[in-house]
Amino acid sequence: MVSERIKKLNPYVPGEQPKDRPYIKLNANENPYPPSPLVKKAVKAAAKKYPQKMALYPDPDSTELKKAIASMLNQCGGVLARTQVSGGKKNGSGAKTEPSPADRLPFTVTPDMIFTGNGSDEVLSFVFYAFFDSNRELILPEHTYSFYPVYAGFYDIPLKKVPLKEDWTLDREKMLALAKEKNSSIIFANPNAPTSLGLTREEIRSMLKEAPKDRIFVVDEAYVDFGGESSLPLLAEFKNLVIVRTFSKSMCGAGLRLGYVVASPELIDCITTVKNSFNHFPVDFMTQQAGIASCSDTGYYAECAKTVAFERDEFIDFLRKNGWYVLDSQTNFVFCKKDGLSGDEAYKKIKEKGILVRHFSTKGIEDYLRITIGTREQMAALCSVMEKL
Repeated sequence: MVSERIKKLNPYVPGEQPKDRPYIKLNANENPYPPSPLVKKAVKAAAKKYPQKMALYPDPDSTELKKAIASMLNQCGGVLARTQVSGGKKNGSGAKTEPSPADRLPFTVTPDMIFTGNGSDEVLSFVFYAFFDSNRELILPEHTYSFYPVYAGFYDIPLKKVPLKEDWTLDREKMLALAKEKNSSIIFANPNAPTSLGLTREEIRSMLKEAPKDRIFVVDEAYVDFGGESSLPLLAEFKNLVIVRTFSKSMCGAGLRLGYVVASPELIDCITTVKNSFNHFPVDFMTQQAGIASCSDTGYYAECAKTVAFERDEFIDFLRKNGWYVLDSQTNFVFCKKDGLSGDEAYKKIKEKGILVRHFSTKGIEDYLRITIGTREQMAALCSVMEKL
């Protein structure tokens, strides 16, 4: 009764969402802070002023939302944690922002360089369909976002996984050698997940210079706002670069389901063709209003990202003082382990105390935990548990 295709699928397993008791949730890399107050205000106003809009199909091109995203990127340069904030309220809402000198873009991002979809997962699906073939291997790190292999299986795209180096960084040389040998595309998250480490912009530039120019090079920047280096400036040099971003992490909007691509207008047109062959109306009216309002309050999200980065660094110091091995992080999570304690055992002991963290059974990382950074109060509760393990 079912197709042969479905028998081959290996679905993505998201972070645990239990309903048996209230937990402190530090297992899904969600932002612990709510969206900007302007979002609540905008959604409430839209529902009151334009109720009929919810009975009609939304703008299929998300025209105003794309304008807002382009403006937001020009204001912050793509890294909120390093964005310069001045004025506004204590939480940054209403403040003026401008990029740090290191992140200032050499061009202006325009709306025709933006594609929007229902979260970066849907956006990635369209990217996979638009640019990767079933007769050519896609190059990616062995340990990276685990949805990439899911989409590869869904679209019958062969993968070539490259092991990470001993220090958990990407083996750029091996990835490039394979890409050139097979004339293949490359995809990876930067900073990477679950390892939390990132490549510098110059390291990515050097990869792009050597990678096949007639193949797409995808950088997933879901976590870059917490202190990494965005590849956005490289769009001025490389027409085969595709950057995937999301509102789920630094923009406090995992529940909104809003992701986007930044690339050349020609590549955006290709992704749009795929979208229009699948779902002509992907981003609903209320999410578009919420996204526009979010982009109008860059200062608020910059302050949230800075706070998360501060708490992350404090937590890393705590872990190391208590005998944990933890990688440096440019994300809103840490990747850590403790000798003599299996990852599964640590996960269960922490869960017993009412706190959820992420444990992967994947070979090679089975002794590690991936822990999302929460509020100061949540991290204090976690520290009191972990120092006794």
